[in-house]
Amino acid sequence: MKKKKGTAAIAAVLLVAVAALMPLDMYISKPGGAYDLTPLVEVQGGDEDDQGTMSLMTIALSKATPLTYVFSNFMDSRKIMKAGQVRQDGETEDEYDIRQEKLMDDSQFNAIYVAYQKAMKPVEVNFEGVLVMRVLDGAAASGVLKPGDIITELDNSRLHSAEEFSDALAGLPDGQEAKLGIRRGGKQLEERVRLAPIPGGDGRLGLGISFAEERSIETEPPVKIHTEDIGGPSAGLMFTLEIMDRLLDEDLTKGYKVGGTGEMNEDGTVGRIGGIDFKIMAADRDGIEIFFAPDDEITDAMRKFNPDIRTNYEEASETAKKIGTDMKVVPVKTVDDALEYLRELKQKP
Repeated sequence: MKKKKGTAAIAAVLLVAVAALMPLDMYISKPGGAYDLTPLVEVQGGDEDDQGTMSLMTIALSKATPLTYVFSNFMDSRKIMKAGQVRQDGETEDEYDIRQEKLMDDSQFNAIYVAYQKAMKPVEVNFEGVLVMRVLDGAAASGVLKPGDIITELDNSRLHSAEEFSDALAGLPDGQEAKLGIRRGGKQLEERVRLAPIPGGDGRLGLGISFAEERSIETEPPVKIHTEDIGGPSAGLMFTLEIMDRLLDEDLTKGYKVGGTGEMNEDGTVGRIGGIDFKIMAADRDGIEIFFAPDDEITDAMRKFNPDIRTNYEEASETAKKIGTDMKVVPVKTVDDALEYLRELKQKP
């Protein structure tokens, strides 16, 4: 009898462990936190005596297990997402991480560019190469190139744009090898790849990769942004405001805890992001007093695809009302909208 009880207990423990630890091909998202940008942004000689704070908002994303899947069905602060809602079709975990890192890099680039332009400070943009985002299985570059590689040269010629790279590849004779200069992990390497039909394509020859422009930016005064493991593009607006707060001899925060979200585009417009409901929850929990939300345009095509779609601001306002927060949710279409609101704001007592 004791042996049977012991076996049953072990089986129960194993069952609980499987339910708690076995990863499913799904994700659970939930409110993350507010990250004060003061220690994350460094502007040499910048203004640092402001009374308030600027914060970026995050959501937390983790692989679902049977246990967390069940619990999440009963919690408003949890959302179950299929793998296809998070990763692109055929995208690996490593490729997803590279894409998120690239989105964050681009958000920082645009934030710096816009902030320095608005503050009328010197800024210079340099092309570094093309960043390999994905390598298709069975493609010519499979096993040769890796996500995260930066292609800097083609056939001993320095690249100056992604368009130049595409045109040069298309101009190679059939069967010719492409001699690639790449930067990987800080080291400069050389690889040769013979073009082959792109998997799943129309027979066109190529490397079988997806890529994006990799650029660097130089400013005066110098600026550095430290983001650790934060990914995605949604911190762009708040990075822009924090950098401007350092560059300008004024306290844009007026003593308030300011948070928000939104992708920063090079023209100063604020782009739509995902998970704004959870970011409102996180902001309220962490004491944010003013929250900037993208007041994005919803096109007819977007409504046709999703009749229930709302702007980020509409969703943020609805969530704020639902949780009963006193936090002020402010709609913004451009960074100028946010700046105008802050400059008209009275100093906090």
